[in-house]
Amino acid sequence: MKPIVLMPTYNEKASIKSILDQLDGIEVLIIDDNSPDGTADYVNSLDYKNVDILHRSAKDGLGNAYKAAIKKVLEESSYTHLVSMDADGSHRPADLDKMMEISRQNPNAVILGSRWIPGGSIVNWPKYRKWISKAGTWYAKFALKMDLNDLTGGFRIYPRTVLEQLDLDQVTSNGYCYQIEMAFAIKHLQNTKIIEVPITFIEREQGVSKMSQRIVLEAMLKVTRLGLGLRLNPTADKLHYVK
Repeated sequence: MKPIVLMPTYNEKASIKSILDQLDGIEVLIIDDNSPDGTADYVNSLDYKNVDILHRSAKDGLGNAYKAAIKKVLEESSYTHLVSMDADGSHRPADLDKMMEISRQNPNAVILGSRWIPGGSIVNWPKYRKWISKAGTWYAKFALKMDLNDLTGGFRIYPRTVLEQLDLDQVTSNGYCYQIEMAFAIKHLQNTKIIEVPITFIEREQGVSKMSQRIVLEAMLKVTRLGLGLRLNPTADKLHYVK
């Protein structure tokens, strides 16, 4: 197993060092959207031997950042598993160790860090944020006919063999709905298993959340469109994502 962590950043200078210090045993690719706070330059100055940076010219959304990184890794390297992980401290490296062990036991499965299964939890979220997250997941599960408990979570391990089956250009969500659409696309690949592993999600202590009304609206519209398409033409969206 040869993993690499993909970590999008935009103005994460305040939090990035504490995360990278805990990931010294794994390769990391930072995807920086020209952060005004100098995140990329700061990471360069720290001179980590296991960290590389994909520089992008401007803020272009979470989905596009991840897709650019995935394409780069698949085209230019031999990593067997790609880990998606937040740079703000919300995803604990301790949980990554647990997820990696499950991945070693199930090398062909997608491992999804879940906040909403027994053993999972959220720290420092107000009640309304939990309600929004649960409601969003419930609606996505209903609309997309999926039985996963945390469709919006971004802490995941993707086998290379799974990602190579997807046409990433057809994954068009760019905010947090990217996570939902990726799960939807993968769920419909043949012989692909998704395993949820409980994690502790910790609300960021530094920096500013990227969540906005526009991102929430994008997710609602996209999930609704996919759900309608699934009911009107059950095979169309499934085939849509497959190379």
